[in-house]
Amino acid sequence: MGGAFFTLILVVMFAVVVVLMIGVGGFAKGGAFNAKYANKMMRLRILLQFVAVVLILLFVYLRGQGVFG
Repeated sequence: MGGAFFTLILVVMFAVVVVLMIGVGGFAKGGAFNAKYANKMMRLRILLQFVAVVLILLFVYLRGQGVFG
């Protein structure tokens, strides 16, 4: 269980990096993509960061309780 949960955390963290890179790339390039998707990318990044932090805190808490050994 702990391994699967940790893998989920890694996947969400990777998704944050991907969305961040897409947002930075769009900002650097400018144009229609940036005008249309800049705010959506920022909101998605913030949401994914929130999910990642909550999952990390939950993992640390459950590990401290002995759930993950």
